Amino acid sequence: MKTVLRGIVALGAVAALSGCSSDMVTGGPLIRPGEPQGAIRVINATNGQLHAVLISTCSASTYGLNRLPGGMAIPAGGAYSFTVSTGCWDVAGGALGVGDARGRLQVHPGRTSSIRIY
Repeated sequence: MKTVLRGIVALGAVAALSGCSSDMVTGGPLIRPGEPQGAIRVINATNGQLHAVLISTCSASTYGLNRLPGGMAIPAGGAYSFTVSTGCWDVAGGALGVGDARGRLQVHPGRTSSIRIY
């Protein structure tokens, strides 16, 4: 009986985690249906290219995956904007061989929140 109970508990845990596992990997969707939108503007204040920008909801356990379009990098002094649902967002930007910087933003409806990556 205990073995059956352990199996049921284990299956329940897997089912509960599987629903949020994609958010844990990706950082969650940038736009959630039915919610107001704003934007996150990532400004590259480094001397090189930013090869990755990771954006996740503040409640996600990871920063997620690179949100830049495939093969794109933000040039030195350049910027790129992402349309997102309003709310709290964690942002990280990085350059290959250089490092990364991170910050937290609150995005409001119809507004753009900016973050500089140094």
